[in-house]
Amino acid sequence: MDLRAVLFDVDFTLAQPGPLLGGPGYREAAGRYGLTLEADRYPEARAAAILDIKHHPELDHDEEVWVRFTEDILRGMGAEGPDIREIALEITRGWEQSENFELYDDVLPTFAELRGHDLKIGLVSNTSRDLDQFIRHFSLDVDAWVSSGTHGKVKPSPTIFLAVLEMLELEPEHAAMIGDSLKDDVEGARALGLRAFLLDRDDRYPDADALRDLRALPGALGLTGTD
Repeated sequence: MDLRAVLFDVDFTLAQPGPLLGGPGYREAAGRYGLTLEADRYPEARAAAILDIKHHPELDHDEEVWVRFTEDILRGMGAEGPDIREIALEITRGWEQSENFELYDDVLPTFAELRGHDLKIGLVSNTSRDLDQFIRHFSLDVDAWVSSGTHGKVKPSPTIFLAVLEMLELEPEHAAMIGDSLKDDVEGARALGLRAFLLDRDDRYPDADALRDLRALPGALGLTGTD
């Protein structure tokens, strides 16, 4: 394979939500509406909500998908009553702020190694977040990026992958994709002819052939060490 670029998903691949977007944040947001949640139920509630996510039938970017997703998590943590939507909207707005995220410690070393092999780096994300600001906030060395909020379609739509490849001036066969969603990142990319890898940090797919850490990516790509 004549590999020239690697594309990355963003959330739960490069960055994870900080406390304000996790169990403590959900509990705090609900508390402002007089509701009491169990923060330790967040991981289980989020995992159940992921299984229930349904994209827009035309794969259009639809903010309502993520509001419903957040509502499902709130209910899974014990929320009830008419204020759930307002709490979900407040939390969803927090996802748009880069400062509410934390970069995984394997990201910068992996980017540096890929650069050592003269590879381009692109980001493709299902998000409304301003990726320009996200990249500046974390000082990421990338060449191109596309968010579904600006593009209008979400992964696994082929158009969002093609959009970032066009920016990189590459055909699909010259790029690889890595992300934490089997359907959106891996299957979506492979359908276009990209090589694709699943990143499973939390063992969500125990039967899948997945990477557990981004530092394993160069080896999976068959790259040798730099001098």
